[in-house]
Amino acid sequence: MTNNMDNYGFTDYFKNQIELINEDKDDLIPARITEVHKEMYTIIYDNIEKRARLKGSIFYNDKHSIYPAVGDFVLVKGNPYGEDIIHYVLERKSKFSRYDSHYEKEQMVAANFDHVFIISSLNYDFNIKRIERYLAIAWESGANPAIVLTKSDLVDDTEEYSSQIDNIAIGLPIFYISSVTGEGIDELRKYLKPKETIVFLGSSGVGKSSLVNALAGKEIMKVNDIREDDSKGRHTTTHRQLITLSNGTMIIDTPGMRELALWNTQDGLDTTFSEIEELSRLCKFKDCSHNKEPGCAIKSALTTGELSHDRWDNYIKLQKEAKFAAKKEQLNLKKKEKLLRKRS
Repeated sequence: MTNNMDNYGFTDYFKNQIELINEDKDDLIPARITEVHKEMYTIIYDNIEKRARLKGSIFYNDKHSIYPAVGDFVLVKGNPYGEDIIHYVLERKSKFSRYDSHYEKEQMVAANFDHVFIISSLNYDFNIKRIERYLAIAWESGANPAIVLTKSDLVDDTEEYSSQIDNIAIGLPIFYISSVTGEGIDELRKYLKPKETIVFLGSSGVGKSSLVNALAGKEIMKVNDIREDDSKGRHTTTHRQLITLSNGTMIIDTPGMRELALWNTQDGLDTTFSEIEELSRLCKFKDCSHNKEPGCAIKSALTTGELSHDRWDNYIKLQKEAKFAAKKEQLNLKKKEKLLRKRS
């Protein structure tokens, strides 16, 4: 039943879930989502890609349905004459989502990856606070983050960037890359393993598509130039997609997102700002608001410079943003439940 899905990362974690499905599943086969286009999906199995759509009686009649995202493993009923039909989305081992401000709910971006490459370029795009935001999301996802700094050929000395990154990414792999000169590409390739999946996070113009091409050793993604005046790029990747390299590593590329609204990232924030969490435990009062209370370890660290004001301010900003998203989602759920009660 696994139809050679091992090469796509279909481990025992997913295989064991199939046995727990009570309904008849003998005619269903596992596949992986490689692209999402509204209500149409591209799936892969047996080294072929096919179009697929959801089974309406399963997904559209249940408000709790989980819709597939790029990287998901699904069970489908094959159709040799047209589109396959998706019946089940298997439980995810990792996921990356963001807050959809329009619908005021979680928007799933990618699923079932092993590593998160947080990509920033060494030009005007470099923003330490944005990298902290991405780190919080990466830690929350359940995968292992790494920092990839592209366009190293544009700077003479990376030391000023190194000191900033080292302060927020202690112990994480950090790669300095140039897709033009090839610097760092071979070192990064050693990080890539067959049957593992990597998700790319970064703004438009940071060189994600160029990096995919450099790792693949050939041009498989279109690359757009950036504007020289502000180093901002146009969206090259217009939708999320899963790409398989020749060595068997899979990459989920996402459209450039300059501002990525947080969603359910409390654990990720605690890990990203671990030194702040440690300092909080040293406060005299357990419920210290870090404002006017005596014996506040946070205020003391800010005074001595042990904790920078910029990092503390960004931590507070991200905490408020995450709580705001959670509150909006709760209100949205209550509205839906109230509407369902009225209809019934």
